[in-house]
Amino acid sequence: MKKINIIFDGRVEDGIIKLKDEPFYFRYLNSLNGKDIELIIRERNLVRTSPQNAYYWAVVVELIAEELGYDKEEAHEALKFKFLRKHSGKLPSVRSTTDLDTKEFEDYVEKIRRFAAEELNINIPDPNQVEINA
Repeated sequence: MKKINIIFDGRVEDGIIKLKDEPFYFRYLNSLNGKDIELIIRERNLVRTSPQNAYYWAVVVELIAEELGYDKEEAHEALKFKFLRKHSGKLPSVRSTTDLDTKEFEDYVEKIRRFAAEELNINIPDPNQVEINA
């Protein structure tokens, strides 16, 4: 049988763990009664947000694709190649934007905005300067 890891979101306040769904946590804990367990506590890694993703595709990628004559997917792949390429091992690889946390994604978009302004003469507005209609 495959093991499943259950992740409980919470926050530490004054040295005490406050879980978002304590009833579920205690039900799950009781289901493990008498079993050996492993407890891992780490700072939460927040993946990019839906608003970040919407801004990226509707504004950043759209403006660059339109200006350079790419479709959006081509522009996205080119941007990843330029800014998310890593050289480990014998062959280079490209990180997926879905693997970026909120801060990494923010940094990625900021590099693109700077590149667009300096190299392509494209002004990409700040996220708070646009309204995206889904």
